[in-house]
Amino acid sequence: MESQSDKPNKPAAGPKLPPYGPSITNEQAKKVATAALEPARANQWTMVVAIVDTAGYLVYLEKLGQTQVGRVDVAIAKANSAPIYKRPTKMFQERLARGGDGLLVLRLKDAIPVEGGVPIIADGKLIGALGISGGSSAEDEACAEAGAAALS
Repeated sequence: MESQSDKPNKPAAGPKLPPYGPSITNEQAKKVATAALEPARANQWTMVVAIVDTAGYLVYLEKLGQTQVGRVDVAIAKANSAPIYKRPTKMFQERLARGGDGLLVLRLKDAIPVEGGVPIIADGKLIGALGISGGSSAEDEACAEAGAAALS
């Protein structure tokens, strides 16, 4: 009879990731951007929103006045990271903060470990992602989540 100690330990399962769907359209991207920038406008935050397709290619970009120019590339990088890894960039930030093997995040090509990059899900499928930059990490994430919810 086999004891518990004789059985190999099974590794913990990773997160359930959504399947890819058709890439986001320009019309959908504009709707997402409008929703994402709503909290920024309401709170007078300076923000950039970048919307990418499933492969991480830019579909739409909008920058509010007085937002730092350097934030454009940051928003695009966050947006690019979310669909290629099928997860919010906040997950990378949290994993990195734990230290230990979480430091492996630093070796993942194009993984951005900062809040503000969120996949866009429509009909249960990943159709793109958005990246927000310009405020604090929490402000960026709040705007990104507002945008991602626009098509659900």
